[in-house]
Amino acid sequence: MTPMLEASGASTAPRISPRRTPPTWLVVAIACAGQFLVVLDVSVVNVALPSMRADLGLSAQGLQWVVNAYAIAFAGFMLLGGRAGDLYGRKRMFLVGLGLFTLASLGGGLAQEGWQLLLARAVQGLGAAVLAPSTLTLLTAAVPEGAARARAIATWTAVGAGGGAAGGLVGGALVDGLSWRWVLLINVPVGAVVLAGALLWLTESRGGLRRRLDLPGALLVTAGLATLAYGISQTESEGWAATPTLVPLLAGLALLGLFLLVEARTAAPLMPLGLLRLRSVASANVAMLVSGSSMFSMWFFMTLYAQNVLGYSPLEAGLALVPSSLAVVLGSKAAPRFLPVLGARKVAVLGTLVAAVGFGWQSTMTADGGYLTAIMIPGVLMMLGAGIAATPLASLAISGAAPGDAGLVSGLINTSRTMGGSLGLAVMSTIAASRSGGEDAGPAALTDGYALVFRTASAVLVVAALLMWAWLPAKSPKPEQKASSTD
Repeated sequence: MTPMLEASGASTAPRISPRRTPPTWLVVAIACAGQFLVVLDVSVVNVALPSMRADLGLSAQGLQWVVNAYAIAFAGFMLLGGRAGDLYGRKRMFLVGLGLFTLASLGGGLAQEGWQLLLARAVQGLGAAVLAPSTLTLLTAAVPEGAARARAIATWTAVGAGGGAAGGLVGGALVDGLSWRWVLLINVPVGAVVLAGALLWLTESRGGLRRRLDLPGALLVTAGLATLAYGISQTESEGWAATPTLVPLLAGLALLGLFLLVEARTAAPLMPLGLLRLRSVASANVAMLVSGSSMFSMWFFMTLYAQNVLGYSPLEAGLALVPSSLAVVLGSKAAPRFLPVLGARKVAVLGTLVAAVGFGWQSTMTADGGYLTAIMIPGVLMMLGAGIAATPLASLAISGAAPGDAGLVSGLINTSRTMGGSLGLAVMSTIAASRSGGEDAGPAALTDGYALVFRTASAVLVVAALLMWAWLPAKSPKPEQKASSTD
């Protein structure tokens, strides 16, 4: 209304004072609530997978795509979401993304066929991709750089990690108490409340000039990731050398190559390749991708082990992972205390090595394992390390970017973690099936397959730690070192 009155030049219009800036804690709370919902839905479906399979007649490969349809759409469109926030407003994209996410949750909860559920999960991922980058950039815009921002980012990381960790408990309680549909339907009232709070309390911020969004780039990277993940999943039944495997693998790589070509030539790229010349941005994102390929799959295989091998109910499986949920939050909140003493690089390496020890321990699982040594202690180590490592990696990447690229870099961080996780899950599922013979195998065979996954993940994390030590900058970039990707 105010712009219309000003444009008309009406002198009798009442003077409207600008909206009071909301308290910083309220902005952080709303941003973290959005991030919690986004990350929760990556993992909340895990304990519901057996129920979904029984109700909708999904295949074992279809179950994997209940997770990956969300994760790939999330990863593939997150760069677009981050750039849209920079250009058109972070609050606006927060509202658009959360609204789409909430509506898709309703559609998924009401799905009557497997394809309807997979479609809803993909649309959920699209909404999450628009929403997630804005959660971090709204937060960093509200909190000045320094110790306060480090604490705010740690809170954001802890809430996000806690959302992923709490997915098992929340999903288990809803499946046991109601039905699998409620792991999606619960997002509807929660999303409506967060939408109302964001509409009332968030203020708009924008980090760049208006220009065309790179929709072709977003479609190419998403199609490339989805095709590549499908090709990897085909290896479970066809093998690596079969035509049904090689065709999508090569097509996926070709699409990703075409994406890089388009980004190098377009006037307004989705991912300016010049941004990757910044050491802090490039190294932190590669580290996120490599470590995420292992850590993302932890919840998927831990819940399958608890239910398919140890005979836990969905709720019992969720409760079994509560200590791990608390550990990831503790690690995320503890990381800023270590940063001034050790530096971001050493903290990231330390967290990754702690997680590697946990994954190695988990690989000793047996078909009749006890809760304390087969789930709780290794789970705590895995997620404590994940929480410690995530905060310094996010801080390094954000600190290396110019303010106008903050949303883009935020989207890139989440993309790297989720892209690594979705491709890692496809690979790890193939590894498990190659050893066990599939999800219809007996408890002992399933245990062998899951154990091989955790051994592989432990080795990947050791490699990630070495990569971080060699490539991550020892200190955050100074302000004069930052450069916009458009410079």
